[in-house]
This record gives sequence, C-alpha cells and structure tokens, in this order.
Amino acid sequence: MNKQSMTDAIVTAKVAKGLTWEKIADALGLSPVWLTSACLGMNSASKEQAAAITQYLGLDTEVAAALEAYPTKEWDKIVPQDPLIYRLYEIIGVYGPTLKEVIQEKFGDGIMSAIDFSMEVEKEENPKGDRVVVTMNGKFLGYKSW
Repeated sequence: MNKQSMTDAIVTAKVAKGLTWEKIADALGLSPVWLTSACLGMNSASKEQAAAITQYLGLDTEVAAALEAYPTKEWDKIVPQDPLIYRLYEIIGVYGPTLKEVIQEKFGDGIMSAIDFSMEVEKEENPKGDRVVVTMNGKFLGYKSW
C-alpha cells in the first residue's frame, strides 16, 4: 500500500466514524498537527504509533505498514489554489525573507529545523473575528565552517 492509498483509507475511516484529528490525537496522546501530517503521508510513525492509529480507526496492518514507511516529501512547485494553503504560501512569500533576517540576527547564520520541530494550531476567540494562532518551534541549526 502506498502513502496515498493509506491516506485515503485513514480519511475514509475518520469520516465514517465522525472523528476529528483533535479527537484522535487526544485519544492516542499525540500532537494533532503531527498525527494529521503522518496520516496525510508527510511523516512516518513508529511501529507503536502506527498500531495505535490503525487500531483506533479499525484499519488493517497494510495501513500500519504504510504509516511506518518513510515518506518522500515533495509537493507541487506551482502556487497552490486552495485558499488556506495559498495564504500560508503568501505569508512565506511576503514574510519569508523577513523571518530569515530576524532569525539570523538573533541566532547567526543557519536555519530552523523542520526535523527537530513542533507546531501547534490554536483558536483564539476575538469579538472582531476569531484568530488562528500557529506556533512553530524548530531547533536552530547553525552552518559550520571547516
């Protein structure tokens, strides 16, 4: 089973059971962002995590094996059309160079890891319209000289 077939099976089971990513993550003691990413094929799960996810959703060992498989992380190189994803793309397009400058002023020449990384998505209620709060936390990896 490939990652796309795995994702299709997981999403079908999730919808059929009336679950949310948050509910599944809470039940399994996992981060909802990480769980969603793994179930959408962009991260691999440990044997224990894959077994817990598939058992919770009532899926078979083929799905568990696909969850454990290392993903190939690639995406279209065109501007996304989905409005939410496009806005995130736009944020990086507009603020990416600014974030790079600010991070490098504070830390030096390097990058923020997307491997030693966590992300949280919260809802902040606001009378002028609810706010989306995205917190990214990545280890700084300085470039070394030799």
